[in-house]
Amino acid sequence: MPYISQEMKIIAIGRNYVDHIKELNNETPSEPVIFTKPDTALLRNNDPFYYPDFSNNIHYEVEIVLKISKMGKYIAEKHADSYFNEIGIGIDFTARDLQDKAKEKGLPWALAKGFNHSAPISKFVDKKEFSDIRNLDFSLKLDKENRQNGNTSLMIYDFNYIIAYISKYITLKKGDLIFTGTPKGVGAVKRGNLLEAFI
Repeated sequence: MPYISQEMKIIAIGRNYVDHIKELNNETPSEPVIFTKPDTALLRNNDPFYYPDFSNNIHYEVEIVLKISKMGKYIAEKHADSYFNEIGIGIDFTARDLQDKAKEKGLPWALAKGFNHSAPISKFVDKKEFSDIRNLDFSLKLDKENRQNGNTSLMIYDFNYIIAYISKYITLKKGDLIFTGTPKGVGAVKRGNLLEAFI
């Protein structure tokens, strides 16, 4: 298993693909939308996800995940490439009913995003194995049917900008994970569904 620090943190980007913003009727952000998940959100090794009893509307959101390779803060965008060596793919499970309720009241969505095992991740792969990570196709199947297709060229904020932006506020450490946003096609999961994510 690739190294992940016991003190790692998960930082995620919301609303980073225009078509996904439109499907949820959200406003296009003027700067990255940042939220976090605790380390207890991680789900590894294709372990099963257990549907929680506090939600009736869990949604899948497939995302490219960056793994930070060294500590940095106030990172210049032009140098951000050197702060991650590996990428993977993950699912940002979201309790949409809890999120909608929080949004209506203008409250944080921490519980909707950060609940136990809400962040399944793949193994990580050296980014040099891909010809161009800025033009990378990724997708998600639900019960063998294609549901989400994305390409990193369509991100509003690219990997380097995301790293530079986060590091102005939060020091990044080796082993930290960054979920970089989901394309359109998000939807609900039900007990017994099989989810498969691909790069």
